[in-house]
Amino acid sequence: MSDFIPTTAPFSEDQRAWLNGFFAGLTGIQTEGNPAAVVQALGIGGATAVAEPEPEEEEFAWRDSSLPIVERVGLADGHPTERKLMAAMAQLDCGSCGYVCQTYGEAIAKGEETNLTLCSPGGKETKQMIKKILAESKGSGSSGNVDSGASSGDLRNGTESRNGAAASRNGAAAQWSRNNPFSAKLIESRPLNLEGSAKDTRHVVIDLTGSGLKYNVGDALGVLPSNCPDLATKLIDSIAADSQISVATPSGNTKTLLQALCEDYCLKDPSDELIELLAGRIQDASAKATLTLMLEEGVPDGFDVLDVLEVAQGVTVTATEVIETLDPLNPRLYSIASSMKRVGDQVHLTVGKVVYEREGRVRKGVASTMLADRVSTGETVRVFVQPNHAGFTVPSAADTPMIMVGPGTGIAPFLSFLQERAESNAPGSNWLFFGDQHEAFDFLYREELEEYVGNGLLTRLDTAFSRDDERKVYVQDRMREQAAEIWQWLESGAAFYVCGDASRMARDVDKALHDIAVSAGGLSAADAAAYVKQLSTSGRYHRDVY
Repeated sequence: MSDFIPTTAPFSEDQRAWLNGFFAGLTGIQTEGNPAAVVQALGIGGATAVAEPEPEEEEFAWRDSSLPIVERVGLADGHPTERKLMAAMAQLDCGSCGYVCQTYGEAIAKGEETNLTLCSPGGKETKQMIKKILAESKGSGSSGNVDSGASSGDLRNGTESRNGAAASRNGAAAQWSRNNPFSAKLIESRPLNLEGSAKDTRHVVIDLTGSGLKYNVGDALGVLPSNCPDLATKLIDSIAADSQISVATPSGNTKTLLQALCEDYCLKDPSDELIELLAGRIQDASAKATLTLMLEEGVPDGFDVLDVLEVAQGVTVTATEVIETLDPLNPRLYSIASSMKRVGDQVHLTVGKVVYEREGRVRKGVASTMLADRVSTGETVRVFVQPNHAGFTVPSAADTPMIMVGPGTGIAPFLSFLQERAESNAPGSNWLFFGDQHEAFDFLYREELEEYVGNGLLTRLDTAFSRDDERKVYVQDRMREQAAEIWQWLESGAAFYVCGDASRMARDVDKALHDIAVSAGGLSAADAAAYVKQLSTSGRYHRDVY
C-alpha cells in the first residue's frame, strides 16, 4: 500500500496507518497515484511534500567508444533488442544522427526510425550490425519493441526533445528541420590556410535572415548536401541510363534521375544490396568473385558506388533497381563557430575541404566541396539548427574557468564560446589548446586568437604544430607539459571541453587528462579514472567529437 502520509507528518504510527488506508481507498481523486499531491490537495497541516524519486540512471557496460563494435554488442547479449541496437552505435552521443545512442536504438526498435545509416561515426560497420541485430530479432520472434511504458516522446529524446528546445527557442521557425530545411544564402566561403598548406579549410558564413532561426553556442548547423553532378553523371553512364528519366525519391517526390542522385542518395558507401544485385547479374567470373569477396570481407576503404559499378562493368541493371539499393543522403552537422550576440542573423562554420585521388579518380567530400566550390556567393544551401547535446555550451556560471581543446576544425565551437563570453563580459578565465600541421600555413584564426590574448579574453593559448619539427607534437603533449597548471584549474572548478576527431585526438586527450590526474594530482590510476568520470557526470567534462 502506498504511504500517502509522510513520516514527518504530525501523526502517530496508528494514525498514519489509518489515514494511509483511508486515502488508498478513495476513488475519483485526480491526484491518484501521486501521494504527495493527494496530501497537498487535502490540505493536511504539517505534512511535508513527498518528492518523486529521480529515476536511476541505467548503467550500460558497452558505453565505451574505445571498445570494438563486436565486443560492445557482445556485452549487450541477453538485453532487449533496443539495447543491442544502442550498443551498435559509436557511443559518442555526438548528436549527428539527431538522437543520442540510446534513443536512436530505441527509435529503430520501435519502428519509428527506418533510416539505419544515421550514425556517422559508426559508418557502415554500425549499419551492418544494426541490420544483423534486427534480422536476429525477427528470427527469434522478438518484436524488438521497447518497454510499453516508454512513450514516443521518451524515445525521441535525441530528436524531439532537443528539437523541442529549438522550437521553444525559435517560435515560428520551428518548422525548419532536417526534414524541412531552410534555404539560406551563402555569404562567404573564405580560405583560412595560407599558401603552402596541404589543407584547404574554409570560414563559411551563411545568412539566416528571414528564417527566424536562433542558435546557442555549442549548437550545430545541419547542412543538407548535394553530390557532385560529375560523379552522378558518371554513375548514370556506367549503367547506360537516361539522366532525364523520372524516378521516385525516398521522400516520395518525383525527380529526374540526375537530380535524384545529386540530392537524395548517398553515392559514397555501396550497400550490400547493391553488391548482391550486381553479383547476381554479372557473367564475368573474375568480377563475380571480386563482388562476392566484398560481401564476405567488406568493401575496400575508399570504394564508392561508382567503383562497385565499374567492377561490374557491362552488367544489365535498371536505374530504378540501382537507386532502390542506395542509402539516403544524410545531413552533415557542423559545429557553429559564432555567437548570435556578435554576428546577428548569420551563422559561421569552419569546414575542412576533403579532396583526394584514388585509383586515378578524384574523390570529393560531399558537403565540404559543395560549400567550398559548388555553391557561389548568393546561392542557397539547405540548413537547420541542431541543438547541442549533453550540455556542450559555455558554463551557466559566467565566472567558471574553461579549458578548451580544439585542434584543426575542432576550434569551431570554441570561437563561438569566446565570442559569447566577450559579448557577455563573462569574468571566467579561458584557456585554449589549438593544433594543426604548420604554424606558418595552418594557424587558423591566428589574428583573432592573438587579439583575444592581447585583450585578456584568452588567459592562455597553447599551440602544437605537428609538422614543424622532427618530433611531432600534438595538443595532448602540450597538456602534459602544463599538467600542474591544468590540475590547478580543474581543482578550482574549471570546465573541460574537447572538439574534434573521436578515434585518435579525443581518445589521446582523454588519456592525457587521466595522466594529469595521476602525475599532477597524485591519484592512483583507479582514482584518476573515477575523478575524470566525476568530471563528466558533474557536467564539467564535455566532448563534441565525430
